[in-house]
Amino acid sequence: MFEIIPAVDVLDGSVVRLTHGDFGQVTVYDTDPVACARRWVEQGASLVHVVDLDGARTGTPDRTLWEALGAARVPFQVGGGLRTAEVAVAALGAGAVRVVLGTAAVWNPSVLEDIGEVDRVVAAVDVRDGKATGEGWLDEGKDLGEVLDDLARRNVRRLLVTGIGRDGTMEGPEFDLLGQTLEDSRFRIIASGGIGSLDDLVRVAELGCESVIVGRALYERRFTLPEALQLF
Repeated sequence: MFEIIPAVDVLDGSVVRLTHGDFGQVTVYDTDPVACARRWVEQGASLVHVVDLDGARTGTPDRTLWEALGAARVPFQVGGGLRTAEVAVAALGAGAVRVVLGTAAVWNPSVLEDIGEVDRVVAAVDVRDGKATGEGWLDEGKDLGEVLDDLARRNVRRLLVTGIGRDGTMEGPEFDLLGQTLEDSRFRIIASGGIGSLDDLVRVAELGCESVIVGRALYERRFTLPEALQLF
């Protein structure tokens, strides 16, 4: 069943959205990430996508955020600063359903294999100009095909694919990028970046993605989560 996953991106303790991954283009939507995540669950979300943006930038995630979400019984997958197997395992132990690794997926994919619970590991493939990036989207990137081959060799089977150029814009995802990755039968695809309408959701589902992450469109009320869930 196609899954719609609300995003809760956390920066300086607030729920925010960035445009094009730019820390200079920040919109604040809430000051309580845990309460925000719980509201999405109350509206019908089966999973919430939580990103520690400070952790993504510094490489040091806020473990108290995981613990608070776990204590609140929020089903969440978490990313941002998870660059070692030890840290990823700690996030799972704190209550995360899945862990999302980006920098490690690009530059050190053996870390994902070392976590040991491959079904609970998501490789974040954030793409700009044909290259997958890490380090909070600030590095030079690496050839996408090479990254996918490395991940497949490590038995990673689920990708979170984001077209950085559309992220936070509500102008629609990079459908060509999603189609390209979906042609690779080695992976299941979570789509992310640019969702702006219910039609975007339908098209992503029709392409064959297993799920989609939605952020700004929900916060800006382009549509509601119940409206989106009703489609599927």
